[in-house]
Amino acid sequence: MSFNCDIQYEIEGELPNEAQFQQWVDAALSDQLDEGELCIRIVSPEESQELNHTYRDKNKPTNVLSFPFEVPEGIPLKLLGDLVICADVVGREAEEQNKPLFNHWAHMVVHGCLHLIGFDHINDEDAEEMESLERKILASMDIDDPYRDDT
Repeated sequence: MSFNCDIQYEIEGELPNEAQFQQWVDAALSDQLDEGELCIRIVSPEESQELNHTYRDKNKPTNVLSFPFEVPEGIPLKLLGDLVICADVVGREAEEQNKPLFNHWAHMVVHGCLHLIGFDHINDEDAEEMESLERKILASMDIDDPYRDDT
């Protein structure tokens, strides 16, 4: 298994390091693929909002956006796509949900990676399949169920 991650830090702050991102990507994809390349870009709320508005018609920043790359037929390229993660939104959500910050980062990376390889949560059946896989991947790293409701 070989996953090449290009990490782009567009902001500073309490952010995961490249080794942490690599661990989360490997955990998310190792049972699904043998190899692949992706870019993870850590952005400001402004950049997240602009991309979310442009590509999803939602005029607010969001935690993670996934941009799968569709490889043209006959081209032997292992590019999976890009993840764009808004650090401020991830931090706010972790606090609001009483989750350890880096556990929530791990969840966002796993969630985004699964989107890159075709998983989605548009309907209930697909959502359950994706969330179940996320729980399994995160549990393999000793991270609690991100969908658990303790309230």
